[in-house]
Amino acid sequence: MAASRLRPTTDLHTVGPDAERVTDTSGIARSTHRDIKANGVRLRVALSGTGPPVVLLHGLFTHHGTWDAVVDEMSSEFRLIALDFPGFGESEKPPESRFAYDVGAFAEVVADLFAGLDIGRAAVVGHALGGAVALALAARHPELVSRLVLVDSVCFDAPLDLRRRIALFPLVGGFVLKQLWGRATFRSFFRSDVLSNRPGYPVERIDGYYEKFNDPAARGSALATLRATRDTRTIEAQTDRVKAPTLVVWGRADRLVPARFGQRLSRQIRGAGFELMDTGHAPHEERPAEFAAILGRFLRAERPSGDRSGLSLGSTPGPR
Repeated sequence: MAASRLRPTTDLHTVGPDAERVTDTSGIARSTHRDIKANGVRLRVALSGTGPPVVLLHGLFTHHGTWDAVVDEMSSEFRLIALDFPGFGESEKPPESRFAYDVGAFAEVVADLFAGLDIGRAAVVGHALGGAVALALAARHPELVSRLVLVDSVCFDAPLDLRRRIALFPLVGGFVLKQLWGRATFRSFFRSDVLSNRPGYPVERIDGYYEKFNDPAARGSALATLRATRDTRTIEAQTDRVKAPTLVVWGRADRLVPARFGQRLSRQIRGAGFELMDTGHAPHEERPAEFAAILGRFLRAERPSGDRSGLSLGSTPGPR
């Protein structure tokens, strides 16, 4: 379906004090936060920079702020559009009766956002859950996606860590995630499973994610998303429908979705490149400048500077 034929349900508007312009130390406006309605759900969206558009999709338990450091690196060259998915961050948290919280539902919200913002075509970058959504968007709406970047993406049936396995147990799982996941558990999850062992990641950032998660509606949305995205077969089935030039970026020390899954994903998408970084599950958070450099080269269609991974070349197509 062509972008121009998408039903223009998106209502772009700025809402009171929650819409704000953020400035850097030079006093130059860096981003504008707006509330935007897409497919009937209110989204919080951060708009930054000028240039070719790039849509940034976050992972589970985070929000659009996960891209802040990358935005700082790239906003002088690109128009960056980072949103909070329904149920996350500052976006509306509809009940499951109104929103399915599966990958397809998230992808259609993003597609409607394209129409409402009149983006046309854009590069789409997705991390973890956001990677699965980006892949689905590229497969369902190829006319919207000019380039695709998948970062430690959900795609295959990777083993779940103990905390998430418990959260998926019938009855007791909901109680655990909604009532027992306190700040200490949340910090431990990030430190032991999301991040690598590199020191220096600020605990304040983890606490910032926790503050947005620590709300009954947000916890319910996270649980609904965990359950609705556990079966990855429909995600994997869409890999052969991706036509956009694709780059797969992975953290070498990813404990949630090991790097072998990234290699496998890059081989299943025709012509995809593969970059391995010395990080855990969130390369863009741990090494934003390096990640932004890799992303910038790909978006500018430049050849890679060489293999820094020790495992696979940056943009070498995998075997088919």
